[in-house]
Amino acid sequence: MKPLSLGILTAALILGGCATTGGDHHTHAGGHGETAAPAEALSERDAQRMLREARSAMKAGDYETAISRLEALEARFPFGIYAQQALLEIAYAYYRYDEPESAIATLDRFINLYPRHPRIDYARYLQGVVLFQRIHSGVDRWLGLDPADRDPESARRAFRYFAEVVREHPDSPYAADALQRLIYLRNLLARHELHVADFYLRRGAYVAAADRVIYLLQQLPRTPAQYPALAILESAYQALELDDLAEDTARIRALNPAPGGGKGE
Repeated sequence: MKPLSLGILTAALILGGCATTGGDHHTHAGGHGETAAPAEALSERDAQRMLREARSAMKAGDYETAISRLEALEARFPFGIYAQQALLEIAYAYYRYDEPESAIATLDRFINLYPRHPRIDYARYLQGVVLFQRIHSGVDRWLGLDPADRDPESARRAFRYFAEVVREHPDSPYAADALQRLIYLRNLLARHELHVADFYLRRGAYVAAADRVIYLLQQLPRTPAQYPALAILESAYQALELDDLAEDTARIRALNPAPGGGKGE
């Protein structure tokens, strides 16, 4: 999987930025042919200035200032393209500022306010990326911890967001990357269920172990975790003296090649 880089996400924000309002903004004051800039033109210039300041702060890594400028921009111009762009950039700044829930909440607000906006795909994709990064924290990587051992809620939420991008926006430039992340998350969630089932098996909770394996096989089929999961299921049935079910499971394992070309473990 080659996920989109932070640079591409940043470029996507800027490319989706505000366009200036077309048309002339000249009025004539006092009937003497003098031109004066109307309030609308001044407001637009103010909005563009605030957006430039926020982007400069973000480029410098000063996300707190960027968020402050963007929130002020949205408050001053609550309607139209500047408010829409400000929300997207606030969410991205929160993401880079390591406040994932604030980023997701801001994106939810954007989606609720502008459900037909052409960049809904980006909003949902960014929500998935925010949670995906939470799953793969730098500390975990440094300690060599398996993300499948963590609470799977973030993975499940990220899966839902990426699935929506693929399902609702198949032509999106983010769809291919979202699909690769979905495959990864599906395998991760299956591995989590495998770890839980193994935990129950080792503690003699054989019914609970069997239940988790059955859930894995039904909800997350065709993943690498299914092969060791079948071995756990067979062991649980043997411990419960459910010999017919244990034999059936052994036959299924024999018919399903394990990763690497061998038979089930």
